[in-house]
Amino acid sequence: MTPIRILTVDDHPLLREGIAAVLGNQPDLSVVGEASNGYEAVERCRALGPDIVLMDLEMPDMSGVEAIRAIRALFPQTHIIVLTAHGSDAEILGALNAGAAGYLLKDGLRRELVDTIRRVHAGQRGISPAVAQRIVEHQADDALTERELAVLVSVAAGNSNKIVADRLSISEETVKSHMRSILSKLGANDRTHAVTIAVKRGLISL
Repeated sequence: MTPIRILTVDDHPLLREGIAAVLGNQPDLSVVGEASNGYEAVERCRALGPDIVLMDLEMPDMSGVEAIRAIRALFPQTHIIVLTAHGSDAEILGALNAGAAGYLLKDGLRRELVDTIRRVHAGQRGISPAVAQRIVEHQADDALTERELAVLVSVAAGNSNKIVADRLSISEETVKSHMRSILSKLGANDRTHAVTIAVKRGLISL
C-alpha cells in the first residue's frame, strides 16, 4: 500500500513535531514535509504533491483560510484538514467554504487525527464532533443583517442608543428595534450578553 502523503502546516515547531510523533507509527501514513506559514505551504505543495495538508488557521503572512483557497485552486486533488486550538463559527464556516474537507480541534488530535486523515483521503468529510455540534446548533439561527451588525459593533464600543443612532443616521427607536431583533436572534439576555456571544462566534471583533 502506498502511504498517504501528509504535509503539516503550523507556525509552532513543537506542534509539528507532536503531529509527526502521533502519525509516525502508522504504516499507511507518511509526513513528507512541513511548513510554517501559508506561503510556504503553497510552495511545499508544489514541490511535494501531498495527498493531505494539515493546516493551522492562525499564521503570520498568509492566513490559513487564504492558504486553503490557494492550495485548492492550484492543487484540487489535495485534501485539507484544519487543525486549530479554537475556532469561532465564522472561522469554521470560512475554512469549510474555502475548501477544507476536515476540521479538528487540537485538543482532540490524539483521538481523532489518524481516523480523520484516512476518512478525508477516502473522499469523506472529517469534522470533529464538537465542531459539528456547533455548526448544527447555529444552522437554524437567523443571520444578523448588515445593519444589525453595524448597530452591534457600535454598541460593543460602549455607545449609547443616541450615539449609535447619530452615527448610523437612524432614529433611536430604530436602534432599539434592531437591538430587540439582535437579542432574539442570538438568544442573548441583554446588550452585553449579545456582544459576548457575537465575539465568541466571530461575528464581530473588539
